Amino acid sequence: MNGDLARTANCGGCGRIVARHANRGGIGGDAASPPMFTVSSPPIFIAKACRPGITLLVAALVLATVAPATAYEEIVVKDGGTLGGHVKFAGTPPTLEPLPVNKNRDVCGDRKTSEALMVGTDGGVRGAVIFLEGVAKGKKPTGEVLLDNHKCLFVSHVTATMVGTKARVKNSDGILHNTHGFLAKVTVFNLALPNRDQMIDITKRLTKPGVVRVLCDAHPHMFAWMIVHDSPYVAVTDEHGVFKIDSIPAGTYKVTMWHEGFRPKGVDKDGRPTYDEPRTITKDVTIAPNGAATLDFELR
Repeated sequence: MNGDLARTANCGGCGRIVARHANRGGIGGDAASPPMFTVSSPPIFIAKACRPGITLLVAALVLATVAPATAYEEIVVKDGGTLGGHVKFAGTPPTLEPLPVNKNRDVCGDRKTSEALMVGTDGGVRGAVIFLEGVAKGKKPTGEVLLDNHKCLFVSHVTATMVGTKARVKNSDGILHNTHGFLAKVTVFNLALPNRDQMIDITKRLTKPGVVRVLCDAHPHMFAWMIVHDSPYVAVTDEHGVFKIDSIPAGTYKVTMWHEGFRPKGVDKDGRPTYDEPRTITKDVTIAPNGAATLDFELR
């Protein structure tokens, strides 16, 4: 393995990550009992969230610094640099079975495509998340996240935002959706949306960095991910696996690629699809003043 792939982990490797970054957080529990965790410093702690009785797998990412937690500070970034690159699948990607729909088939159809792994014809992976760790000062967050219940899927399947940045949930369908977000075992939001074009602001509910697992309580085939970061230096890859992050203060950073996991593991007791552990790869990058750096990542 190359030296720059210093911290590559799936859930089976989480123990190694924690061991190398002592006092940063702990993981406990088993597949039948969703794990608890703690974070002791500027957090990036990523986990597949769980609801009681549902078997979901967990991965953790921990910052490489042990400094006390501090609030992100918005500044004018002078001579900021850019980071871009690709996430690609190495080899032949697995074919994922469609997800059966158990209700409202007149609206939803009988089956839906699994979005746990979306690979384009050029091998690019859509829906991977790239984020810089440990950026305490930088650009102002822009834009907002809209998680839409659309044709009985969450659109987009993977979103990323920063704590305090505007985020909303919408129902574009004319049927009841119940959008339920979990950070570990804790409910972050639980929203009944019975009406078409109904929209609810969740900005003030996203108070902690981490990965929010999103389910629809009315439709077991529906699931999504919302990554909440501690800075605006985060991006989701497009349909070609491309990402770009701009206005980065000059310096050297850890950059992590996160993907939700895609090897099928069956279904849980409620008929929800389950997949293997999230995949994470962390590399170092140096951003020069007004510079443009490139990092590429591979999934296997």
